[in-house]
Amino acid sequence: MALNTSAEAPLPVGEVSRLIGGWIDRLGAVWVEGQITQLSRRPGAGVVFLTLRDPSHDISVGVTCYRQVFDAVADVVSEGARVVVHCKPEWYAPRGQLSLRAAEIKPVGVGELLARLEQLKKSLAREGLFAPERKKPLPFLPRLIGLVCGRASAAERDVLENARLRWPAVRFEVRNVPVQGVHAVPQVVQAVKELDAVDDVDVIIVARGGGSVEDLLPFSDEQLVRAVAACRTPVVSAIGHEPDNPLLDHVADLRASTPTDAAKKVVPDVGEEYERVRLLSDRARRSVRALLDREERGLAHALARPSLQDPHRMVDARAEEVTALLERSRRSLRYRLDRADSELTHTHARVVALSPAATLKRGYAVLQRADGHAVRDPAEVEAGETLRARVSEGEFTVRVDTQRVDG
Repeated sequence: MALNTSAEAPLPVGEVSRLIGGWIDRLGAVWVEGQITQLSRRPGAGVVFLTLRDPSHDISVGVTCYRQVFDAVADVVSEGARVVVHCKPEWYAPRGQLSLRAAEIKPVGVGELLARLEQLKKSLAREGLFAPERKKPLPFLPRLIGLVCGRASAAERDVLENARLRWPAVRFEVRNVPVQGVHAVPQVVQAVKELDAVDDVDVIIVARGGGSVEDLLPFSDEQLVRAVAACRTPVVSAIGHEPDNPLLDHVADLRASTPTDAAKKVVPDVGEEYERVRLLSDRARRSVRALLDREERGLAHALARPSLQDPHRMVDARAEEVTALLERSRRSLRYRLDRADSELTHTHARVVALSPAATLKRGYAVLQRADGHAVRDPAEVEAGETLRARVSEGEFTVRVDTQRVDG
């Protein structure tokens, strides 16, 4: 329950420690799993001191047990071993220190570890962390390679030497971390996150030169698996252990069988690329030459055609036809014009022969009254009326006689 305290009425340190101890004493016994990082067995002492650490987190707690409890597993348990402890939390009030009092210790066997890893593998697979569509492709020629490995390890040497043999200009950003033991997981995770945050790093290699199943447990840790799955940079797993694949192999974007294999898969071989460029250049040159030869043959075939060898032949042949047609059209037009001229001459002659002027030339005259009307009937005029007589060469006036002549 919460305590009523204030700056004016504080609790002494001893009272706070005593209360904490009372709360912890009310906790029941629990089973705890961890990895032994420190083991102290003083000769003649009846109590054994252990430090139990969570491999996935930077958390550890002290454990004490009677010698007879530890002696039951002393032959199979040592520093670095994973154990399951049945214990009760205890509070040491004088120092304000929490510890666990172990009543039973059980080593975690390889079979049990593998069974747990298999369960974890299935759980992560159901989440889709191992799905092929999540795999990111590796760049053809990385500008900068991030390498996570043990300090001065064979894995580091294999990756660096083989990569530089294949491509001498390759650059590395190396993070040396523990690759086994209780400190491996947090430091490997931190190194991967640091390299993933560097913009110039194009690919990350996590390398280790193999080992026992227990040694490789950090590379199957759930925290590391999720950290790699969250990377935006492609990650290559180069854990040289063929019989059992750590979970890192499944979540990584590419799995290499060994660190040397990782160097070969990440960095292209300059000699092979030079040879490939040479072959592609020769292939391109042959393709261009074949294209030019084909076009040259096509051009020669086109030039061999009669229309291109003697381009005026067709024009000359048609010129004679055009001349003949032109002469024919001229004759036809001339014939039509002559016939039309003849018809016009005859028509003109008929018109002239039938015209009033021709009649007048034969001695006829046309009599017109003063209003211009022609006289056709003697009854139309009166005696003494003046008429105008029109003849071929001109006209004159006449007067009508009083004598009327009937026709």
